[in-house]
Amino acid sequence: MHIAFNGWFWNQPHTGSGQYLRRLLPQLRKIAPELKMTLVLPPDVASADDLPPNITIMTTKGMGGKIGKVWFEQRLFPQAVQRSQADIAHVPYWGSPLSSSAKLITSVLDVIPLALPEYTQGMAGRLYTALVSAAAPGSAHILTISQAAKNDIVEYLTIPAEKITSTYLGVDEAFHPRLGAERDAAVRQKYSLPDRFVLYIGGFDSRKQVAQLLEAYTYVLKAEGDEVPLVLAGREPAWGTSIFPDLRKIVGEFGLSDVVQWAGYIDEADKPSLYRLAALSVFPSKYEGFGLPIIESMASGTPVIAWDMDVSREISGDAAFLVDNARTMAGAILALLLQAPLRETMINQGLAQATRYNWRKTAQETLAVYEKVMRDT
Repeated sequence: MHIAFNGWFWNQPHTGSGQYLRRLLPQLRKIAPELKMTLVLPPDVASADDLPPNITIMTTKGMGGKIGKVWFEQRLFPQAVQRSQADIAHVPYWGSPLSSSAKLITSVLDVIPLALPEYTQGMAGRLYTALVSAAAPGSAHILTISQAAKNDIVEYLTIPAEKITSTYLGVDEAFHPRLGAERDAAVRQKYSLPDRFVLYIGGFDSRKQVAQLLEAYTYVLKAEGDEVPLVLAGREPAWGTSIFPDLRKIVGEFGLSDVVQWAGYIDEADKPSLYRLAALSVFPSKYEGFGLPIIESMASGTPVIAWDMDVSREISGDAAFLVDNARTMAGAILALLLQAPLRETMINQGLAQATRYNWRKTAQETLAVYEKVMRDT
């Protein structure tokens, strides 16, 4: 069996699609040494770093940018698949071609542009969403990353449920309460982290609801003063648009300037230490396909507060403190900071829950879908 992968996001490891592809391929190689795999790279990428052994690279020629991405998805990748004579073409994100010489499998990690229309801005964005929405039903099978995401795909793309398989994401072994802890002091110094803090790590677009967390922290400030700062970790965008509210301005308006610390972009290798060093983490996002930071925090032995939505209930079970407004979020933060027995219970439940998620299992379930598609040929 020969699988050709769309490698558009391989060299973008900070994106969800890039992480998914980079974690999946090494595990597929481990569990199926005989599997033939080809990675098709976009025109502006000549090589792939950290590539597992015995994976063929195919390069392409063309343009970059948004138009170049569509051209790669609809023309260059299908042409490379045909030249490679692959049995299956796997597009590891929602961007499948309208036609393919090989059986097509598409990983739809979420349907944000349809579930949250404000994220599809301008005519070009609407046209692209229409294109990939039309192309997705032509896949032999759809992979997604949670039952909640599967339900959304059924609703918004009208694809039959039996044509969709949910394969949970995994958590890297680096996220551990003890292993690697010798790096923690250096990471604390690198980002000038306080002795005790509450952590948010992620993006700052509107669906992440960081403004809700800031509102919650006004109550924490009244109760605890500035003893436990809030650390906001992630690359800052251009503030003040419909998608990126000006959070720095909101920090000032809420009177939080002395208690909020901006850590900036966090290197992937430093994230496990960041979780371990935090007293707790908060993930207030209102829409996700999975919500990997919830599981990363649990695996690191750090209790987590998350927004009460379908996917957070699904993946966290009883191991996260779920909230649905700023006041309850503040109450949860204070409870985990002040009540040691509750904190220990949440840590232990989180560690147990996190063991359910590993990339080897993701790869095994993905391979089973490949085999099913081949049997159905």
